[in-house]
Amino acid sequence: MNKSCEEILEYLPEYEAQVEKFKESLLTNLIMLSEIPAPTFEEQERNRFLLNRFTEYNLLNCSEDEKGNALGIIPGNSRDSHILVVAHLDTIFPSNVDHTITVQPDKVIGPGVGDNGLGLATLATLPMILEKLDIKFESNLILMGSSRSLGHGDIEGLRFFLDNFKKPITAGICIEGVKLGRLSYSSIGMLRGELKYQVPEEYDWTRFSSVGAIVNMNELINKILEIPLPRKPKTSIMLGSIRGGTSYNTIPTKASLKFEIRSESDEMVEDIAICIRSLAEEMTSMTGAMVEFVEMARRKPGGTQFSHSLNKTSRAILEHLGVTPRLSPSTSELSAFIDKNIPAVTIGLTNGERLGELDEMIQIEPMKKGIAQLIALLQAVDRG
Repeated sequence: MNKSCEEILEYLPEYEAQVEKFKESLLTNLIMLSEIPAPTFEEQERNRFLLNRFTEYNLLNCSEDEKGNALGIIPGNSRDSHILVVAHLDTIFPSNVDHTITVQPDKVIGPGVGDNGLGLATLATLPMILEKLDIKFESNLILMGSSRSLGHGDIEGLRFFLDNFKKPITAGICIEGVKLGRLSYSSIGMLRGELKYQVPEEYDWTRFSSVGAIVNMNELINKILEIPLPRKPKTSIMLGSIRGGTSYNTIPTKASLKFEIRSESDEMVEDIAICIRSLAEEMTSMTGAMVEFVEMARRKPGGTQFSHSLNKTSRAILEHLGVTPRLSPSTSELSAFIDKNIPAVTIGLTNGERLGELDEMIQIEPMKKGIAQLIALLQAVDRG
């Protein structure tokens, strides 16, 4: 590791101590952002809040683009290179969910605080932290709250920005609330889809196999689990959510299954998708109900190597903080950078539990390590 990076590592304990002073501001932004509902395609209010924070600290070009991304630039001294720091605005929770956030001495509880309230709060607080610490960069720092990332959004906001930003981006850093030590620099092949089973109103319940949506969806799941998966390339099918039925005494007419195919091979992802699509068509033919295969998102495998300087430095920063790096491929915003051949990493800021649940929880104490990690990583990328 070069001398410049060694100097950055030496400052990490001081960064930790200094970040502690901004805990109140960070938690305030976390609460206010997390209590604003932001289901995918409905992130406008969070966008406005983030832009207001950017404007307060006199960031350049504070603006919203055509896809609803919130953007602000911390200008560098040279202004000929750009580092993009991104956190997604949207959450998986609908607007009618109670978004009240609870703060306890050691933790914060509420829907979306870890995914990705803390990431956005860090983005909103970072300009103040850098200003107070008198940390300046040669590169321009582009801070971005990205829209339309989850589900059907399929990282549309970030993809749009990278397609239309005309200047070269040196590197990208994706920040997620959880988990401290997370380090992703590659993406696996992935298809995220949903099977929708629906019985038409004129359905003939006297026909063979007329047992309702839940039983038939269960049969479909069993057939999916029978699909042979290779050991190499590593491949898996994850069944994430199933819904169906309304009450005890009613034959269910609708059911849905959300699933994800993951593989190191893009071809294997496609082959399994074809198998599942065929099973849906077979079920439609057998039962007379409509079984629809809906593709929600897709990723291609790729990324940088383990030995890439960005990844080596990221690991060194975590180890110097006393945090064990947790290396894992990602299917998040990182994929958009990979598609553009831009070196990038996804990092986590603290520890938490029950992600995706209404009582999602993140720990307060480790946040200072997570933000110290981010500051050091930005400096390392800025110095090349």
